Amino acid sequence: MASLIALTAMLVHLATPSGVQSPQSPQSPQSPQSPQGRTAHPAEPSVTVVASVNPGARVALRARPNGRSVGVLGSRTVYGSRLTMPVVRKQGDWLGVLSAAMPNGHLGWVKAEPGALAFGRVRLELEADLSRRLLRVWAHGRVVRRIRVGIGRPGTSTPTGRFSITDKMPGASLGPYYGCCLLALSGNQPHPPPGWTGGARLAIHGGAYGAVSAGCLHASTADLRYLMRVVRLGTQIVIHP
Repeated sequence: MASLIALTAMLVHLATPSGVQSPQSPQSPQSPQSPQGRTAHPAEPSVTVVASVNPGARVALRARPNGRSVGVLGSRTVYGSRLTMPVVRKQGDWLGVLSAAMPNGHLGWVKAEPGALAFGRVRLELEADLSRRLLRVWAHGRVVRRIRVGIGRPGTSTPTGRFSITDKMPGASLGPYYGCCLLALSGNQPHPPPGWTGGARLAIHGGAYGAVSAGCLHASTADLRYLMRVVRLGTQIVIHP
């Protein structure tokens, strides 16, 4: 009961004009587009409620409130991290979350059952500007760091939309081509290169600059170490043209 009271308090801002901006519809969590020549703040203010599945709990993920089940979530991601999802919509006891188990552009819905979920807050948000090949780190309504990035090449361009950081992993454990570190995103590459065996999940990791990747974002070692240090699981990232 205490966790539900705490959740209600944290989610008050989702129902008010001053709160975190929600996607326009449960099926389409689209990111805002940057006007020409200007930087668009991805959310106001940059505070997000995140939900984690408690150890030992199992939570049904649904396509809509009281809708069909699309899977069951445990306390860990497929890579072994604590499963942590940003809450971007609320409808009664139902929470609209960004989940790697859902297709790009679709929210998943979980019910706030007592004891099943723990809640926290994330105060950063990331914004990837593909046209400028730039990743901005937002905090308290301002950009605190700008990071040069490589992006997807023609044919495997980086998908746009609103995603979240699901995992943070050392790159060496995955292969030398990932660099020092890797931050996995909840989104997927719907158009992987022919013969690609590296998986469809998007990520931020090491690699060359330019439009050269299979869809992931590339960053320098120094910038990756910074992101690994300051970005928490459940942090949202908006990717726009």
